[in-house]
Amino acid sequence: GPDLREFINGNLSDKKVWEEYKGNLKRQKGERLRLPPWLKREIPIGKNYNKLKNTIRNLNLHTVCEEARCPNIGECWGGGEYATATATIMLMGDSCTRGCNFCSVKTSRKPQPLDPDEPYNTAKAIADWGLDYVVLTSVDRDDLLDGGAEHFAKTVLQLKERNPKIMVECLTPDFRGDLKAVEKIAVSGLDVYAHNVETVRELQRRIRDPRANFDQSLSVLKHAKKVKPNLLSKTSIMLGLGETDEEVHSTLKELREAGVDCLTLGQYMQPTKRNLKVEEYVTPEKFQYWETVGNELGFLYTASGPLVRSSYKAGKEPDIYRKSNCIDRIRSLIYCISNLRENNLKGS
Repeated sequence: GPDLREFINGNLSDKKVWEEYKGNLKRQKGERLRLPPWLKREIPIGKNYNKLKNTIRNLNLHTVCEEARCPNIGECWGGGEYATATATIMLMGDSCTRGCNFCSVKTSRKPQPLDPDEPYNTAKAIADWGLDYVVLTSVDRDDLLDGGAEHFAKTVLQLKERNPKIMVECLTPDFRGDLKAVEKIAVSGLDVYAHNVETVRELQRRIRDPRANFDQSLSVLKHAKKVKPNLLSKTSIMLGLGETDEEVHSTLKELREAGVDCLTLGQYMQPTKRNLKVEEYVTPEKFQYWETVGNELGFLYTASGPLVRSSYKAGKEPDIYRKSNCIDRIRSLIYCISNLRENNLKGS
């Protein structure tokens, strides 16, 4: 995959840079694509970045930002334009029981036992950072009876006890299709239930672990809304893995018909040489097109851009998202959804 130097000093906002780029965007057999200019990032530095990193180390916590080698780590941890540091905490250790072909998180059939202090330590760290919005995610833990759902729920409860106003998003595994595990998290007090389908329906078997599939993921998203109708549901798709426009459009339509509220689309980037190669670097212009499609299909919001990730600036929407305050928008959306459903019940 690309090394750190390739990510430095990119300028996504300069349209001229990507319009004039002459490099190959689609991979030919045996070729390794060069990183285009719109995907390059600044070196991660700054007080917020160092403070976050030190706190995470001291409390023995893990972040998906590091484990998945996210290119946005400097901006999110450093606070970026909004001076709002955001980190996605990865619960239940750093070893996953699955091995998806796109992911760099290490795998193990028998990961370490759960840390019983992790829910408390996570809540303490987030309270110390003073965040308004936090994203909790985890590795897959197929070795546990409930997949770690109870551990997720305890962490949400600890967070809400310390700060009832904090917005909590949980980006969960599929729990092998165990809807009781999904329900346990959905009713724990969180605000946004996220689960990623990762890619279009047609590429699931090539991209994801054999134990995951599109319909199973769809059932997770549907059930979370069924047991807690006021929740916002959210999913994410990577582009650049060989999907066609027809497949993307069909997948987005199916997600919307399933009642998914929020959608993010971002560029797949090969994290290590062991992972799948990038088949295509999708242009910012094409990502803007998919944002328009998502909005037209009726998603409450669609974030689409080369560097968008499922939890990228979850508390503050990025530039491509009209720089509006995501926390206020989510609170407003939850309020509106509640009122709409109450009115529908009264009218029926």
